Amino acid sequence: MSSTELAARLGVSQQTVPDLERSELRETIKLDTLRRAAAALDCELVYALIPRASLDEAVNTQARRAAAAHLGRVAHHSLLEDQAVSDDDTTSQLAELAAQLVDRRGLWTEPDSPR
Repeated sequence: MSSTELAARLGVSQQTVPDLERSELRETIKLDTLRRAAAALDCELVYALIPRASLDEAVNTQARRAAAAHLGRVAHHSLLEDQAVSDDDTTSQLAELAAQLVDRRGLWTEPDSPR
C-alpha cells in the first residue's frame, strides 16, 4: 500500500505518513495512532507485556531481594553490637525469610517505601 493510500485510509495528509513512521521508529508513537494505523491496514494491534521469567521465579526472586534487604539491616545492627552471624546462618536465614515473604502482602513494595 502506498503512503498516499494509507493516508487516505487514515484520513490524514500524505505528508503525515512519514511522520508516523518516524515516530514509530523513535518509539514515540501514540497507542491510539498505532491502533488507527492497524485498522487502516486491516490489522489487529496486539499490545502485550511478556514476562522475562515465570511467575514463580519472579515472586521468589523478589522475596529473596526483600529478605536480603531486611537481613542486611539486621546484620548491620548485629555488627555494631559485635554479634555477627556466620555465612551459613545468614544463608539459612535468607532462605527462611524469603519463603515466609512469598505469601505476604507488600512483597513488591520497595524497601524504603511505606507499607
